Amino acid sequence: MLWNQLNQTIELGWDFYGPVLIFVALVALAVPVWAAIGASAILLLMWSGALPLSLVGESLFHGIDHFALTAVPLFILTGDVLVRTGLSRKFLDVAEALTQFAKGGFGSATVLVCGMFAAISGSDAAGAAAVGRMTIGRLVEAGYPRPYACALVAAGACTGILIPPSIAYIIIGLVLGISASTLFLAAVIPGLAILVSILITNIVMNRLYGWEGGGNMPMGEYFSNLGSALKSGWYAFIVPGIIFYGIFSGRLTPTEAGATAVVVTIIMGFILRTLSFADFPAMLVSSAKVNGVILPIIAFSLPLAQALAIMGVPQGFVAAATGVSDEPWVLILMMVGILIAAGCVMETTPNIVILAPILKPLADNIGMNEIQFCIMMITALGVGFITPPLGLNLFVVAGITGESILKIAYRAIPFVFFMLIVTLMIAYFPSISTTFLPEIYK
Repeated sequence: MLWNQLNQTIELGWDFYGPVLIFVALVALAVPVWAAIGASAILLLMWSGALPLSLVGESLFHGIDHFALTAVPLFILTGDVLVRTGLSRKFLDVAEALTQFAKGGFGSATVLVCGMFAAISGSDAAGAAAVGRMTIGRLVEAGYPRPYACALVAAGACTGILIPPSIAYIIIGLVLGISASTLFLAAVIPGLAILVSILITNIVMNRLYGWEGGGNMPMGEYFSNLGSALKSGWYAFIVPGIIFYGIFSGRLTPTEAGATAVVVTIIMGFILRTLSFADFPAMLVSSAKVNGVILPIIAFSLPLAQALAIMGVPQGFVAAATGVSDEPWVLILMMVGILIAAGCVMETTPNIVILAPILKPLADNIGMNEIQFCIMMITALGVGFITPPLGLNLFVVAGITGESILKIAYRAIPFVFFMLIVTLMIAYFPSISTTFLPEIYK
């Protein structure tokens, strides 16, 4: 129905459908997403004449020529250094000590360490891989079924783009012209709400099936273990402390906070003798590979978004959507559904660059706060990362464990349900994402 309305609102010919079909075919053939987007963008520009091809090179360059994007490789590198120096294991030790008093404690510790890692790396796939290697084996030893342990890590890793600082908020801020620092501030409560929903899901599942024992620890022993964990690993929290204090106090931009975090983490690695100059080539190459996937997607997606805007697709989408229903709650539900579906099949970056300019006018049309829209969009995309059967995080944990993707997807369903409830709350209640913001943004 929505597609028919869109066709009636604006005349879409093969200059639009052709590139779209080619993009779908290339992705289905496992062509890298940046190449698929690049090919479809160039074909769209050629066939529609929306922009002169002579401007494509200039558009690609200016698309990534932004100071804010410098924060992306810096946060990626910080996460890589954390893993190589062993500091990420200190997070796990402290998280485990915090939750050891409760039944299902290590499962809860796994979710917490995902959140801690998210607060530094800003990447969900990196968090899924790093935390998964540390915890899945121990979760199975604790009594959890292996597919469920994989689903738990995949769900916890979704916080990588939801808890600030997040690469996703940097990118959507760039696309829509909103301060990344403002989005970080707005994302604190929603990100923590998603983390709590995953914790609650695990506690409920563990109570139902009795997978992990524990609990009933004497308070004296609990505080003794917690004190030992903090004593041996307190310094690992210097890095997230610098990032959060620097950004939220306004003393550092996200880029400056990322640069400071990299330097501090490297220095700590040398002091602890867990990092040497011999580690730098592999570390830089690893981070460059991840960054090399993100930036070309941004570069090619921006001219594609410009061409769609010139063709009137965003305005046509607004008219088509309001033609289906003029009820704000229906339109919000429609946007959430589109974003979750998009998050299932494609990475965050192309979804943001392509869909944000299309959906933002619809959000404006129903009076949604632009900050709330950004938080809703990133949260819904995050839910898509574990939505069966195509969620990105499901494939990441399946890849590092060899577990069946369908078995993991089945175990992920309860997490999707509880995360979806939080997403809808964010979408319908603006105060969840605007509580900490200055009055000018509300």
